[in-house]
Amino acid sequence: MLAPLDRFIGHIKVQKRYSDRTAMLYRSAVCDFYCYMQGLSTHNELLALDDFPEKEQLSLLTTTHIRSFIAESLKEGLSARSVNLKISALSSYCDYLVKNRLLAENPVNLVHRPKVKKMLPLFYEEDAIRRYLLAPLPDNYDDLRDRTIVTALYCTGMRRAEISALKIENYDSARSLFRVVGKGDKEREIPVVPFLSELLAVYLAKREDFLAEHEKSNESAFFLTNKCNPIYLNFVNNVVKREFSGRCDFGGKNTPHILRHSFATHLLNEGADLNSIKEVMGHTSLAATQVYTHNSFEQLKKVYLTAHPRAKKGG
Repeated sequence: MLAPLDRFIGHIKVQKRYSDRTAMLYRSAVCDFYCYMQGLSTHNELLALDDFPEKEQLSLLTTTHIRSFIAESLKEGLSARSVNLKISALSSYCDYLVKNRLLAENPVNLVHRPKVKKMLPLFYEEDAIRRYLLAPLPDNYDDLRDRTIVTALYCTGMRRAEISALKIENYDSARSLFRVVGKGDKEREIPVVPFLSELLAVYLAKREDFLAEHEKSNESAFFLTNKCNPIYLNFVNNVVKREFSGRCDFGGKNTPHILRHSFATHLLNEGADLNSIKEVMGHTSLAATQVYTHNSFEQLKKVYLTAHPRAKKGG
């Protein structure tokens, strides 16, 4: 018979349709708790659960023990956001145990969650993005692929995982849209603007030549590495860093998620409504989209100079 944690992981993957990555993070958080309770180094799942009786595992799930684990995590320098992820994982696990009558109540309900400092999403300036997009297209496959990945991230607002999982069949050129599967296996359609559509046509032609050179014809991944394999998560990270490195208008941190932030911010600045942005980005609730309701300083300044009575000419 499977251990409670294994049954829980199966439950969130099958019933709740959590992604493999989320399931892995939840398992890791629960194992870290058991490692702490046994005085072991974290991320040692085998030592945490191997030969560890089920009754003893369940008996350790108390409010006092979980508070101690959280305090130690903060003491070790873990961020409030990461600690809250561990709390959420433990809470979900305990809820599962309560529903299956293995625990009388959820001990995490009485645990205080550390406050996360609210940060405005980072985003790129529209002029910087425009200069990048209008630069001459490269001739070789690798550089053209990288340009297309960055352009697609910005023009569609796709997540890193979504763009790395794209298949040729996900692109409907006739209707100018992508069909992607996001968090929770939720499928959505994303419009493709003409600028991106033109670039995709150039890229796909180059991709065909690239596959022919490597004597391959059945690879379905939309974006390929220089060895004709599907791209992966860190590959997308590295593409964004490479494309923006050395450019003064893209200084600081460069990530795929900042392109996603830029997509939403620029749409809002141009008058798009929140509900439309929510649907395109694949958010389950409007609250997740409202984080983008900030304005860039230049946009705020423009509104101020237009609207404030004392800022108008002759005011």
